Amino acid sequence: MSELEGVLAVYKPAGFTSHDVVAKARRLLGMKRIGHAGTLDPQVTGVLPLCLGRATRIVEYIQELPKEYIATLRLGMSSDTEDLTGTVTETADEIRVTEEEVRRTLESFKGIISQTPPMYSAVKVGGKRLYELAREGKTVERKSREVEIYEIEMLGMVWNGRFPDIIFRVLCSKGTYIRTLCVDIGHALSLPGVMVKLERTMSAGIRTDRCLSFEEIGERKANGTLQEFLIPADEAISHFPAHTVADEKKAAALQGQRLATRFVSPDVQVNSPIRLYDLQGSFLGIYEREEGGLITPVKVFAQV
Repeated sequence: MSELEGVLAVYKPAGFTSHDVVAKARRLLGMKRIGHAGTLDPQVTGVLPLCLGRATRIVEYIQELPKEYIATLRLGMSSDTEDLTGTVTETADEIRVTEEEVRRTLESFKGIISQTPPMYSAVKVGGKRLYELAREGKTVERKSREVEIYEIEMLGMVWNGRFPDIIFRVLCSKGTYIRTLCVDIGHALSLPGVMVKLERTMSAGIRTDRCLSFEEIGERKANGTLQEFLIPADEAISHFPAHTVADEKKAAALQGQRLATRFVSPDVQVNSPIRLYDLQGSFLGIYEREEGGLITPVKVFAQV
């Protein structure tokens, strides 16, 4: 197979949109079938998984996985974009806060929390993206959403003039706005807050040390070593249980037929995805268990 296939972890530099990264990867790799798993704002750096070739079919699964960030929050200042790209809207005259107060406040955000998407975000309201409305000077009502903070810890506190910068790590669910989290942490401390810096350190289970820069991608493409660096599609969804079918069922599986579940562990929940393999270890596709005792195909990966 000549076309590259798998998950390529790119370290996104500041100044690029996620769409820019995909466009640059298409030029570097000479292929069109590339999709990203999880949008990053232009000024944010860090892990951006790209799915190449048939691996684009697993984007919806890997972008649902938890994400980890290291953020810097400046207390005593706020902006209309909730980060430093916007216009400063408020500054505090006096800031009195201790590291212990900040630690306790961060800890209070663990669990399921409610967030209102910022006006400068890609959420659509009435067919228009919020950031488009914001650029027109409009503010509209946004529905709050529930997200989950699995872990949050303070890494440091540095005074920048009269403003304290709080560096913290957070492991959270898909859809969490770290800018908004920074603002909400400030509110909990009775202070305005603004996000100064953000790096995504993990996405789809991939950490920064597994990422390549654009330059490294170009070098590996040139010397023919890029494919061996890619994460295979089935490995990228290894959080799904794996099951094997006998050789006489392989053809039916690849034709997208329903199969009996006698070889599937009873622990697998109804409507839960499983990875299906043949006896030789070849990945056949993603199936789901049905109520009636069969498994049904969701994404079949035909042998090539």
